[in-house]
Amino acid sequence: MKAVIQRVASASVTVDTQLISSIGRGVLVFAAVAPDDTTKEVESMAAKVLKMKMWPDDAGGTWKRSVQDIRGELLCVSQFTLLASTKKGSKPDFHGAAGGEKARELYDHFVLKVQELYEKDKVKNGVFQAMMQVNLQNDGPVTLEIQTNRAKVSETHQAGSEAKDKKKSEYELPPELLE
Repeated sequence: MKAVIQRVASASVTVDTQLISSIGRGVLVFAAVAPDDTTKEVESMAAKVLKMKMWPDDAGGTWKRSVQDIRGELLCVSQFTLLASTKKGSKPDFHGAAGGEKARELYDHFVLKVQELYEKDKVKNGVFQAMMQVNLQNDGPVTLEIQTNRAKVSETHQAGSEAKDKKKSEYELPPELLE
């Protein structure tokens, strides 16, 4: 399973000009289910999303508080396109995403697990397989990618990540961007 999470001041989902869900301060979660995912990956992702440290603490310490710690809201949006392969040509290949009923069942389980682990009324949802307009006011911006089941990531991608890690240098964000 893969998710892209964004720290937001607000976010909403509209389908056919009808407002479906909206949140204030919290996390917008774009989530995609892979063909080999099980409830184990889904439950792991739900816990990671809720525990990810994305806000500073009251003393100014960076990356110290989670969405639960700030009592924020979550808006979950299914987005199979996160698992697209763009290695060949200019047309994305979506074979890396689970299809149909399996994707729906596991995505729904993800949303229910987030609600179960947190507060049901603070967790909102988009509409599975709908064409949605997602509006957000990014806070930071802070955008993170989370992937469960790392063993299934291709060796090429891992080698590229290792090379990038060697080149990383420490960078400190200005304090005004971390608030």
